[in-house]
Amino acid sequence: MKRVEYKLKQASAVLGVPPKDLQNLVQLNVLRPRFRDNLYWFDANLLLQAKIAFYLKDALGTSSELLGKFTEAVARCLKASRAAQPQYVSLRSRPARGKDAIEIRIPLRSLAQDMEEQLSLALAYRDLPRGRKRPGWKSEMFESLQAAASDLKNNASEAQILKTIRQYRAERNKLPEISIDLPKEKTA
Repeated sequence: MKRVEYKLKQASAVLGVPPKDLQNLVQLNVLRPRFRDNLYWFDANLLLQAKIAFYLKDALGTSSELLGKFTEAVARCLKASRAAQPQYVSLRSRPARGKDAIEIRIPLRSLAQDMEEQLSLALAYRDLPRGRKRPGWKSEMFESLQAAASDLKNNASEAQILKTIRQYRAERNKLPEISIDLPKEKTA
């Protein structure tokens, strides 16, 4: 990966999450980006850690303290294996009073590939300061909406658009899938 750093809004565009969600992970010390010139800067390694943190959060709904410990452990693993990125990383967590650890397997390589594909979004995403809008923003937005409307007019009915919106919302609110792998018994 190239040594490029992104601002918080650009990083959130790469990860496909709202900037506030990424900022929350930073404020809760789940992620520790470089702070320079009153801005947080994310490199590719930290973006991968954020991708893993959001993956774990979506899959497990874990607390920010545990997410911080998990991402810290993954960061140590990434530093140790600089040459080749493993396909999977397994996290083991043992409860304070428990004897046996639980194991979570993270598809590291596929998450890294997803992030690599999204890096081009950071270049297209303009990181504008809050406050005044840039000149001509209304006309640009109006032209974009007109183009989208003309595309939809020929290809989709209003019922299809509503159905797509409902499907998206239902998918977004879906609970994570939980499965159990039991060891197979040997037969003699």
